[in-house]
Amino acid sequence: MESLGELLKSWPGGRSISERAESKLAELIEDPLIVKFMDKYPGVDESTIRLNLNRVHQYVTEYRNCSSCPGLDACPNDYEGHYTLLSAETLHGVTQMYDRKVSCKKYLARQTEDAVRSRIRSFYVDDAALRRVYSSDDILTKDLERAKAVGQVLRYIDRTRETGLGQEGLYLAGRFGTGKTFLMCYLLQELAKAGYSGVIVYMPDFVEDLKVLMHDPAKLKETVEMMKSTDLLIFDDIGAENLNPWVRDHVLGAILNYRMERKPTFYTSNYDLDALEKHFSFTSKDGDELHKGQRIMDRIRPYVETVIVAGENKRGKK
Repeated sequence: MESLGELLKSWPGGRSISERAESKLAELIEDPLIVKFMDKYPGVDESTIRLNLNRVHQYVTEYRNCSSCPGLDACPNDYEGHYTLLSAETLHGVTQMYDRKVSCKKYLARQTEDAVRSRIRSFYVDDAALRRVYSSDDILTKDLERAKAVGQVLRYIDRTRETGLGQEGLYLAGRFGTGKTFLMCYLLQELAKAGYSGVIVYMPDFVEDLKVLMHDPAKLKETVEMMKSTDLLIFDDIGAENLNPWVRDHVLGAILNYRMERKPTFYTSNYDLDALEKHFSFTSKDGDELHKGQRIMDRIRPYVETVIVAGENKRGKK
């Protein structure tokens, strides 16, 4: 933003700087914003304004900039997303003016948004799904067939805000494209606003990457520890992965064993819980291992509320 000194120097005409300053003083005193300010602080008179001419000029200029805000990225004020706020105090007959920088609503909103994003990590899930912003009304009316499921998710969010994290998560089951991942991304966003951290993992890609991480023990341990410790963990499209015994028993089993009485875990799947147990009971390497499938399900079934997500397939639709 152009300073008062630069502005006075750039004025046309042969008048001296002091004459230009007097002219600017007269202009500012008549400005409705300063008239209102002087009404609020009766101790402020023309001489006070003269002594604080640069402060007053900046106050008025930045107020006008904010009134016709071009957006945070194009903010013309000295400090992006901040404006000058004036105040005054009279002690023993002497009036002093003070200025301070205040964050605007857009800047505060961006800070909140950045803080929310910093609490959420995704593995192989499209970040666009996490960036979308919807209200509860939006998700309720987007597909009325899934209204019951939406209600369960909204009640879970409200309950967690009120009473804190519990042990129980949600298991969203339904056909392809009914919005299960979308609902979990919404839950992550809303609870991140309340200060909770979250991780969402697309299981088919995650399992494939684990085969590479087997050869990087440090990275594998870091990944597993993060999934153990995050407040909210979502396994997206569980049951669609190409399962092997090592992933089931030593990775997924370790994560769930740690979390099951500490923090909630969430799932989306095209399978119901019984069908998921069958999926976990068979691997291409070892064939049927019913007891191992049951052992994993003992760490899932008691710790979830089942949510059936009905509705039409929305993939490919605008």
